Amino acid sequence: MYAIDHLDVPPLRSAGGTVRLPGSKSISNRVLLLAALSVGYTDITDLLDSDDTRVMLAALTQLGCRIEPQADGALRVHGLGGALPVKQSQLFLGNAGTAMRPLTAALALLASVHGGAFELSGIARMHERPIGDLVDALRQLGCPVDCLGQEGYPPLRLGNGTPQTLALDQPIRVRGDVSSQFLTALLLALPLVATDRTPTLGTGVSSRPPEGTVPSWGGPATGRDIVIEVVGELISRPYIEITLNLLERFGVSVRRDGWQRFTIPAGSRYTSPGRIPVEGDASSASYFIALGALAPPTSGSDGITIEGVGLSSIQGDIRFVEAARLMGADISGEANRLHIRRGAWPLKAIDLDCNHIPDAAMTLAVMALFAEGTTTLRNIASWRVKETDRIAAMATECRKFGALVEEGADFIRITPPSTWTTGSIHTYDDHRVAMCFSLAAFNPAGLPVRIEDPRCVAKTFPDYFETLFEVCQTPPQAIPVICIDGPTASGKGTLASEVAQRLGYQLLDSGALYRATALAAQDAGVDLDDESALARLAAQLPLAFRDHKVFLGGRDITDPLRLESTGGMASRVSQHLAVRTALHALQLGFRRLPGLVADGRDMGTVIFPDAQLKVYLTASAEQRAQRRHKQLISKGIAANIDSLLADLKMRDHRDSSRAHAPLKPAEDALLLDNSELGIEQSVQLVLNWWQGKTVFSET
Repeated sequence: MYAIDHLDVPPLRSAGGTVRLPGSKSISNRVLLLAALSVGYTDITDLLDSDDTRVMLAALTQLGCRIEPQADGALRVHGLGGALPVKQSQLFLGNAGTAMRPLTAALALLASVHGGAFELSGIARMHERPIGDLVDALRQLGCPVDCLGQEGYPPLRLGNGTPQTLALDQPIRVRGDVSSQFLTALLLALPLVATDRTPTLGTGVSSRPPEGTVPSWGGPATGRDIVIEVVGELISRPYIEITLNLLERFGVSVRRDGWQRFTIPAGSRYTSPGRIPVEGDASSASYFIALGALAPPTSGSDGITIEGVGLSSIQGDIRFVEAARLMGADISGEANRLHIRRGAWPLKAIDLDCNHIPDAAMTLAVMALFAEGTTTLRNIASWRVKETDRIAAMATECRKFGALVEEGADFIRITPPSTWTTGSIHTYDDHRVAMCFSLAAFNPAGLPVRIEDPRCVAKTFPDYFETLFEVCQTPPQAIPVICIDGPTASGKGTLASEVAQRLGYQLLDSGALYRATALAAQDAGVDLDDESALARLAAQLPLAFRDHKVFLGGRDITDPLRLESTGGMASRVSQHLAVRTALHALQLGFRRLPGLVADGRDMGTVIFPDAQLKVYLTASAEQRAQRRHKQLISKGIAANIDSLLADLKMRDHRDSSRAHAPLKPAEDALLLDNSELGIEQSVQLVLNWWQGKTVFSET
């Protein structure tokens, strides 16, 4: 995940390969809550790991629900069986609507039955998302619910510590034209009070009842039907279908009369299905369906294959396939897989009622930038009350590419750019905005796209950008490179690592290649003067950089790599032309999306002469010797500063006078003397230079 200020996506040219989707957010949080409310334990597989699910897991744990990871990767949730072991708590739910709404309903009912009191809050945006219609429905039932800030919005207080008598004889009325999550919340919560029998199994329930048996509940069977009536048109109906499907899996069969009346049968109670998988997220699939529709296939590939969700999905957003086909995508599929190829090009403009795919429809807005004609997306009023006002957000950001956009209360109309421009995409802490607009990097003008706050994708798809870059290709010259060269102990490794981390770029420590070759030669008993043997070793060097560490054949060599003795061996190894040639191709292979920061002694002069930014980092030999001395002493390694200084001067002479690729600044390099600068000052200087080289320099 790119936890950085912004991510610059280079211009992309083709795509091909297979994508495995993360679990559905909508299914994941519903299943977690249902498992927690059930009798017995539930093993959940393929659960989404994201901000929203972590919020739900933290809340359930805080409420006394025991949750255990299993050896096979499943997550075991020990159900509370309708009990309430923790009767008072303050829950922070971030910006997770799929946690806030259903927990509000469930805890309001449980607090009323058991005499509990809970406070639910979130981030500032959550406190701007309306929940008044759900609050009104719960108050109809007799649940004490107080809005602690603005009426109709979180934060909320549920219950007052005293058991309440609930009014369940009359239909519960809830509006359906603001958010389907209000109805989902009631459907998930009301089975808890569809019977007045109290479970004799308490909080210690930790095993599923035997197959085919009914758990023991105390009291007579005197439950009652509970009816929910929807006022107005129900939007986002596919999400209600997901809810009803999952309720069935947990033993509750809701009767539905059209989309206006839902009946929870008397005596309903949740029982664990034992084991339940979570489908891949169909909303997340939309980005890769769009990718396959608009990107030429990479040579040797046949488009994009998506695994984890298919045509038999229970998620309504799978109908995005129909919309993408209308725009020209060539899509085939089976139960748990989709395959997408570019079909009609340019894409075709559409005029579509998107009530059935409210979240995925955002991806259509970006596809419209590549269509011939004007696209209109209708019946999307729910966009206004999501993580942000999505209609306004999509209109604003589409205009940055030169599109003509008209927005209304419940529609957006997009005419693609006649001349493409680019800009810095503000993501509004909205994961779908970030993911949608990454696809604009396929623009015909070959312009990069800047995504602000890319970490926001953690809400549903933490590895989205990594997954995107794995299946997208672009010519090497389109991938930005920053070279940081300089003499030994100038600090170029530390500087390069920090710059790469701030930009989200790949890192190449070329010095590590030579040092690793030296260590590999030492391990293999190869003489450092045997040029041909060293070259063969270097050509097959199993080297990897991960998490700021260096691995050789899977072994962590980060510490031995930095020893003075290793540096001396590396300097000898680097003098062999055959070794440098063998490592040349390996170094070029590090030029991968979204960009590269390469440090060494000839990155800008030999390896990447076309790098967009070249920095030559230096400091006086005396200053470098003092830094190296402090570094070694801090690690408990004995060192003599006079010896270090003599060694540095010797290496400088050897490196600058070697016959092949002598150490020197590239002609177009910017000189950075960091003798009097700290690392943060040096990093900021390089980042400022880089910003000035990009098309976003005026941003």
